[in-house]
Amino acid sequence: MSNQKVEHHKVAIVGTGFSGLGMAIRLRQQGEQDFILFEKEGGVGGTWRVNHYPGCACDVPSHLYSFSFAPKPNWSRMFAPQPEIKEYLEYCASHYGIMPHVRLNTALTGARWNEQQAHWEITDQYGNHYTATYLVSGAGGLSVPVYPNIPGLDQFKGRAFHSQNWDHDYDLRGKRVAVIGTGASAIQFVPEVQKQAAQLDLYQRTPPWIIPKPDRAMSLLEKLLFKRLPAAQKALRERIYWTLETRVLGMLVDPRLMAIAKRWALNHIRRQIRDPQLRKKVTPDYTIGCKRILLSDNYYPALDQPNVDVITTGVREVTADGVIDVNGTKREVDAIIYGTGFKATDPIPRGLFFGRGGVDIVDTWPEGPEAYKGTTVSGFPNFFMLMGPNTGLGHNSMVYMIESQVNYALKAMEFMEQKGIRMIDVAPSAQAEYNQRLQSKLQGSVWNNGGCQSWYLHPVSGRNVTLWPGFTWQFRQQTRRFDPSAYLFNGAVEASAAGSVGEAAA
Repeated sequence: MSNQKVEHHKVAIVGTGFSGLGMAIRLRQQGEQDFILFEKEGGVGGTWRVNHYPGCACDVPSHLYSFSFAPKPNWSRMFAPQPEIKEYLEYCASHYGIMPHVRLNTALTGARWNEQQAHWEITDQYGNHYTATYLVSGAGGLSVPVYPNIPGLDQFKGRAFHSQNWDHDYDLRGKRVAVIGTGASAIQFVPEVQKQAAQLDLYQRTPPWIIPKPDRAMSLLEKLLFKRLPAAQKALRERIYWTLETRVLGMLVDPRLMAIAKRWALNHIRRQIRDPQLRKKVTPDYTIGCKRILLSDNYYPALDQPNVDVITTGVREVTADGVIDVNGTKREVDAIIYGTGFKATDPIPRGLFFGRGGVDIVDTWPEGPEAYKGTTVSGFPNFFMLMGPNTGLGHNSMVYMIESQVNYALKAMEFMEQKGIRMIDVAPSAQAEYNQRLQSKLQGSVWNNGGCQSWYLHPVSGRNVTLWPGFTWQFRQQTRRFDPSAYLFNGAVEASAAGSVGEAAA
């Protein structure tokens, strides 16, 4: 590090979405004031700040998709729209006194572990230097947009943008618009674009399975009840949680149970689309649940409008003024919108986190990201990843998983302070065993055997590096306490893969 003044903090946190704010709030609740949050955007909120496309909303009911310690009695709808979730996170940041700790418009450009000093050395985009005893990544799995690999994208002379970088200044009224991709974001914004565009060409590679969205406005009576009687809201939260939790049975335990969901989804297509050709186009040919199951009541009706064409032949190339499909048919367009999702299987960019021996975290993952309990990574001492590898869900609320991980990280810090330990590093053998068990559980799942190519699977190894293979209460159980037997302390090196972790760390 240079001679420049270095600012030290006990905990450095990257990102201010649910993960980063959740960590910071719990630190404060425990009386800890010495922490800093790095946020590259101009405000807090994470994915709920940067994704602001028309129709953006949550597909987990609002009463569960919120912090357990910060219930909001007056959610406007069962499934909250994006502006309301962003507002909720902003409220939490200010209500719990987190804002003085946040550096806005400040991206962390690198963090390097210093073995001698047993701390992290951090640099931000302005060249400022910091050190921290603990580093917490709350960067999130859905934060780096993916663009399709199509020749000629840079040749297009019209307006083009990804759903995450929505151009609200561009007036879609009367325009010819191509939408590439039919993932979770696209099924929310396509109905909004359809209402305005003169013509909408939707390029679909694989249709998603979609079920009805049981959304409705919350009544004034419900809001008053939840405000006066918090136990009633807690009971609703519990009911939603356990209802969603049963979905695992079909996804992991017995995929034959997915037949019920499939019948429901097929009825949804029949009810909402009149055109038999279009019905055929939007009916998936893979097992339901293999890709994320989506919720919508307005996507199919939007596709069944005269100004929409669903094109399933794939895109060959983009030209200055249009899109050419695989059959050679060219359609002229004024704008292209990418609904192609995020780099979920490679959430951390190269050159950001360097562990023991200066190794880039990306280089420790040749077959895709892996961690111990989705939270700690061997060779990266005093480092905690929230929403890390294999903590993603196909069935329930990520906020529940984040809170479990936050608890685990806090217990680890508490253990170190009580024992006077300067650094912990998960043993390579503990991480390897954990991931072997996890991958074998995933083998029989619908995600691995459903006959689809999904963003859950790593493009190189084909391993499912994204999803948690079980009930979320099982994850909570395994993160309830810190387990020192899986860790090496104060720079110890594991004696051998077979050696006891306790011996190596002694």
